[in-house]
Amino acid sequence: MIKKLKLIFQWLLLSPENHARKLGVKIGKGCRIATRGFGSEPYLIEIGNKVQITSGVKFFNHGGGWVYRDEIPGFDTFGKIRIGNNVYIGNNCLIMPGVTVGNNIIIAAGSVVTKSFNSDGVIIGGNPARIIGNVTELKERLIPFNLNTKGLSVKEKKELLLNQPDSKFIKK
Repeated sequence: MIKKLKLIFQWLLLSPENHARKLGVKIGKGCRIATRGFGSEPYLIEIGNKVQITSGVKFFNHGGGWVYRDEIPGFDTFGKIRIGNNVYIGNNCLIMPGVTVGNNIIIAAGSVVTKSFNSDGVIIGGNPARIIGNVTELKERLIPFNLNTKGLSVKEKKELLLNQPDSKFIKK
């Protein structure tokens, strides 16, 4: 009971990054983490430098063993997860056991990453995730829409955005 209260206390008071570190996730420098979904073996997860992990992302280090336990009672398998440097993981992604993600990679929101992606500079997305583009080409397409709002206050950003013509916004 005390252990459970301690975990709830940590959950409420610690930032998601500090909570992950307390659980044993290895985290590099300059990361921004907005999830607490590090599963039951967080100590098997390594995150590089300058990684942004958005809300709803979940990491899985094991699974499926339940099916085999009638035949092999102690059955369990595990996979380490390694995330490289300068990686962006969009909202609600699922990262499965044994996955390695290289450097300079964008993972699209809602993706289910079931295999490793060691090619640097790619964009992956889908279920299951696959390469859907590269970060250099995306940057070139996005430059015309850059509004340089980083560092503005919420009020300044709102004012700037509301005063832009429609041509300055991404359209799908």
